[in-house]
Amino acid sequence: MPTYEAIQREVTITFCFVPKTCWIADVLALSGKKLRVAPNRVDRGVRKYPCPTEKQAAIIEAFHKLEQHELRPHRSYL
Repeated sequence: MPTYEAIQREVTITFCFVPKTCWIADVLALSGKKLRVAPNRVDRGVRKYPCPTEKQAAIIEAFHKLEQHELRPHRSYL
């Protein structure tokens, strides 16, 4: 799974905005990915800063692009 930093970098390059890490977590949770819950989270069922709907598509696209990149075999292994 791509790191939040890699997703932020990809979104910044492609869509010219830096997504908050809480937005990335929200989108991944909505996509069905298992995420750990922070121990200092006040309410486990509510996100304090959910991802705006207009930013979700960019984060999902960056995640899928990076995930596809990780699955490709590297040239050194061929």
